[in-house]
Amino acid sequence: MTQSENKQKVREFYDEIGWSKESSGYYQNARYEDLRPVSAEYIHKCHLRITPYFSSGGKFILDVGCGPIQYPEYLTYSEKFYKRVCADISLTALKEARKRIGDKGFFVVCDAANLPFKSECMDGMVSLHTFHHLDINEQKKAWEETYRVMNKTATAVVVNGWTESEMMKKWQSRVEAAEKIGQFIARLRGKETKTGEKKTNQSKGKATGTFVQKMNAEWIRNELSTLGNGQVQFEIRCWRSVSVRWLRALIHPPYGKAALRRLFAKEEADSNYYGEYGQYPMIIMKKK
Repeated sequence: MTQSENKQKVREFYDEIGWSKESSGYYQNARYEDLRPVSAEYIHKCHLRITPYFSSGGKFILDVGCGPIQYPEYLTYSEKFYKRVCADISLTALKEARKRIGDKGFFVVCDAANLPFKSECMDGMVSLHTFHHLDINEQKKAWEETYRVMNKTATAVVVNGWTESEMMKKWQSRVEAAEKIGQFIARLRGKETKTGEKKTNQSKGKATGTFVQKMNAEWIRNELSTLGNGQVQFEIRCWRSVSVRWLRALIHPPYGKAALRRLFAKEEADSNYYGEYGQYPMIIMKKK
């Protein structure tokens, strides 16, 4: 499949499925997040890890792959900016984003590897779970475009998942065992669990109906170090160290909230370690 065909597939998925609302009131894409009450506090704090990087504010913050600005915490990223420039390949996403922020935003249809903005025009940049929808060759171009549009004082924060997480690999057997127990209990109760229903797709690490190609820490270091002829600073930190599958399998009342508080504290104490070896890194980039 060509790069243009991959992009068309992603656009169609989000226009027709991903950003459609279900009876629960959530977007269809929210099924790839753990929205259970037992995990809510942890998820909330992870989402807010990005906010401090934009505390200085400015005129424009670019949100690449903005989606509908899906969760309330995402709104905090642009609180201190004059305008949030929402860029997405999906027109449906931009229409939903406009409902959220109205005249606080500009809304542009484009893809992350071809940003239609002049150089050094952005005072900040954020992107969550977007670059992995590009072919691996175009992911490098997306980073180049990010670097190009950042001004000299801007910070960029990009969140994606690793292809393979060393931490999640070590937990895999325990996750699978917990899922089997959960399915057995569900059958005794006469109903199937969400974990059981979604196990097939999650175990493959793919979102149904859309193109995904992730990378690893070595790729990040090799590719980003050459941006701007080496005039770049970047760091790999932790956004969230565990996958949704891990959460659904292992975190349950009555001790789940306490366990996640301990996990969050560990992530905060050693963010670089949990960023590199956990599931979801947060790449912070600046110009030298």
